[in-house]
Amino acid sequence: MLRPCVVFICLLHGVKTAPGETCPAFTALSFSNALVGTDLKVKLLLYTRQNPHCAEELDSTASKYLNVTKKTTFIIHGYRLTGSTPVWIPDLVHLLLSAEDMNVILVDWNRGATTLIYSNAAGNCRRVAEILKKRIDEMLVDGASLDSVHMIGVSLGAHISGFVGQMFGGTLGRITGLDPAGPLYRGKPPSERLDPTDAQFVDVIHSDTDGLGYREALGHIDFYPNGGTDQPGCPLTIFSGLQYLQCDHQRSVFLFMSSLKQSCNITAYPCDSYRNYRNGKCTGCETFWPMPCPILGYYAHKWKSRLTQQSHPATSVFFDTADKEPFCIYHYFVDITTWNKDTRRGTFSIVLADGTGKKAESKVNPEAAAFQQYNQITLLIGFDQDFDNVEKISLTFSTGSVIGPKFKLRILQMRFRSLTNPDR
Repeated sequence: MLRPCVVFICLLHGVKTAPGETCPAFTALSFSNALVGTDLKVKLLLYTRQNPHCAEELDSTASKYLNVTKKTTFIIHGYRLTGSTPVWIPDLVHLLLSAEDMNVILVDWNRGATTLIYSNAAGNCRRVAEILKKRIDEMLVDGASLDSVHMIGVSLGAHISGFVGQMFGGTLGRITGLDPAGPLYRGKPPSERLDPTDAQFVDVIHSDTDGLGYREALGHIDFYPNGGTDQPGCPLTIFSGLQYLQCDHQRSVFLFMSSLKQSCNITAYPCDSYRNYRNGKCTGCETFWPMPCPILGYYAHKWKSRLTQQSHPATSVFFDTADKEPFCIYHYFVDITTWNKDTRRGTFSIVLADGTGKKAESKVNPEAAAFQQYNQITLLIGFDQDFDNVEKISLTFSTGSVIGPKFKLRILQMRFRSLTNPDR
């Protein structure tokens, strides 16, 4: 069921709760702060179902809202070039509290993360981890369990989560890394970055592996949307400004949040490469039997027991997404047999239509393929809409040549099968 998503403005601005009292807010800085740099200062802002709109800042005094018998989820942001508040924070807090009755602790280290010099922010990560270690130790004294601690780290925050996990010998319940930072961490040993040994279960989403993210696997399961690069809907040129730099990187966060809304579940498939996945070679889920293939995001922990077996290697899984929420792509196999005398090589797109007149053009199309006479070829395509009944299929074939002759693809037989809903 789709849960309503309310933006909590009070996270970004002080909201009056009583005369003379305001809600603690995320530290709002500006680009001028980045120019001069900032000294590290960490604020821990607690949200629960008892105070979902107004944070309680955790300090040395007793907390009014913290219940250590419940699950505790830490949200840790990353490098902040401009000092602004991450736009996704309000929705993520709201969605987590909608999913479970828990403690949500927002780790505000904007003072320390805001700087023009990225290495300075990266250098503060260990210190942030030490502060979080101290807070968790205090919670343990009060009766908390490490099994119930979940750390969600974004970019540099993913490695901070890993450092905290190392300090507890890998006994934290779960770490979710959302596009862990690549610069200064690529090629580093496990002790200097996020690693599967940092928690009982580590799941990672890689969305900008050719930019600000980390390409190699870092968890028990590593999700690679669209191969981990060039996310649909994101700018392709630097002329789009800051959005060009951060869109792919932040997509991991929005994909994770979309999983909490459960408007649709994104299934991911284990494979040795994105290319093989796109060519339809990796759509089996026997590895996870009797479970199906894992789904992306918050509920990935349901596959924990299978993924954390010592005999089970780290798993990289691939999937495609649409360019906007809810991001789901509905996949189909197309089996095509042609009867052209000569081999035809090219690509195609497909338009589906049902009896009501609803149409959809394929958003995920296969790479160029060779069609030989009487040989069946199977291709994987995807649509951003689902169809209960398909009444018409239109196929457009292209050789990709602008000046060469145009060829027709003569189809002898074509079969359409739903990968998303195989019973149809």
